[in-house]
Amino acid sequence: MNPVTSHPAADTAKPLDGWRVLVPRGGPWGDSVAATLRTQGAVPVVAPLINFASPDDLKPLERALGELADGAYDWVTLTSATTVDVLFAYRAKIPAGTKVAAVGETTAAALQSVGYDVDLVPAKDNSAAGMAEELIALEAKPRHILTLRSEIAKPVLTKRLIAAGHDVHSVVAYRTVGVPVTERIARDVANGRINAILVTSGSVAEQVRTQFRDIPDETLIAAIGPRTAKDARKAGLNVDVVAERQTVDALIDAVSQFSLPHATDEFHF
Repeated sequence: MNPVTSHPAADTAKPLDGWRVLVPRGGPWGDSVAATLRTQGAVPVVAPLINFASPDDLKPLERALGELADGAYDWVTLTSATTVDVLFAYRAKIPAGTKVAAVGETTAAALQSVGYDVDLVPAKDNSAAGMAEELIALEAKPRHILTLRSEIAKPVLTKRLIAAGHDVHSVVAYRTVGVPVTERIARDVANGRINAILVTSGSVAEQVRTQFRDIPDETLIAAIGPRTAKDARKAGLNVDVVAERQTVDALIDAVSQFSLPHATDEFHF
């Protein structure tokens, strides 16, 4: 991939004119990303690669969300945008007295897109460890904290908060499952009609590798941050660009620094 070369005649063009960009998650977050891509001239292809499934035992989650609505917690923490999908599906109520911590800008944007306020996003380290560090620094006194996590997530946040003296209730909110794309989208990726694929989490990276076995070299693989890039490479993807910040705007800006790859005939099937 080559960075974009400026041409006077193209200065007024939108940076992603002609690009087809795969957006790997649907829902309000996917719609928001698609809208941003359109403002840059791109054609978004929303193809959810992951979704959430209920945990094997729903009772702990339902009980925790009831307690959350009743104001039992000082903080609730979310370490993925998928957790936001769970809250939205349950129409979960977060009272004004409960503060919300999001692991990164992607999760924060997902929260805001469905009407939740966000009180804390780690300024330096967008990880469970980074969130724990900032929460511990912010809250000197013991607090009641609800940590919502995926079934496979390591309890890093919970353990560090408990070690710091907080009363923590850790609940499995979901299981991540892959969502098969349509045959048309699979063909479009294989024949180069998709010019860029946004990789926004390790789970997305695994699905990209699993579902798209033959990704042309010309297709730009863009990771939303260093941690996701590491997960993507571990999954076997060749990452072309990594956003400097873990935000959608930074990710789209990183893609816009590249010239539109030569694509195969869009009418070839």
